[in-house]
Amino acid sequence: MNIHPIFKLIAEGENDTLDFKKTISSASKIAKTIAAFANHKGGRLLVGVNDNKTISGTRSEDDKYMLDLASHFYCKPEINIELIDWEIGGKPVIECIIPEGKEKPYYAKDEDGKWWVHIRVKDKTLLASKVVVDVLRRNTNFQGAMIQYSKHEESLLKFLEKTEKATLKDICKLLNFSRWRTQKMLVNLVSAGVIRNHTTEKIEFFTLS
Repeated sequence: MNIHPIFKLIAEGENDTLDFKKTISSASKIAKTIAAFANHKGGRLLVGVNDNKTISGTRSEDDKYMLDLASHFYCKPEINIELIDWEIGGKPVIECIIPEGKEKPYYAKDEDGKWWVHIRVKDKTLLASKVVVDVLRRNTNFQGAMIQYSKHEESLLKFLEKTEKATLKDICKLLNFSRWRTQKMLVNLVSAGVIRNHTTEKIEFFTLS
C-alpha cells in the first residue's frame, strides 16, 4: 500500500527543513520561519498539522493569503514559495515549499517594522548573530576568506583545542580585542571552515571544525 507523501513528512517530525503549523495567525511571525529556511538549505511548512503530528486541517484560502503576504512583503529580498493543496481524511493541508535562497541573508520584518535575520537550527527558528549574518553575506558574495595565521588566530585555535568551545565574550577576553575586531576575525575563520558557529536559544559559541 502506498503511503501518502504528507504522512511520510509528518512521520519525520519537525527538523531543520520541516515545520508544522496548525494555522497562520501572523504574517510577520511566519515570515521568520520562511526567511530562516531560505537562509538555510530550504524547507517545508505543513499548515493544518499540529505539533503532535495530528492533522487539524487549515483555513485554506486565509492561510495561503498569509503565506503569500509573508513571503513577498515581510521578507527581504522577496521569497518565491510554492503552495500545494492536499486533502487528508477530508481535511485540507497546505504544503509550503521554501527554496534555499540565492541572495542570503534574508530578513524578516517584525511587528514593529524592524528587519531581522533568522536561521534554522534543528527544529527551531532562531535570531542570527552578527557573525552569522556576515558569514551568510560573505558566502553569497563568493568572497574567499584569506586567513593570516597571526599569533591571535593561533592563540584562539590553541584555546579551542583545550576548552572545546568558547563564546564571543570569552574570545574577546582571551585576545583583548574589541567586540567588533573579534567578530571580524570569527567571520573569516567560520567562512574558511576553520571553526564552527553554534547558535542556541540562549547562547552562541564557537568550536573547532
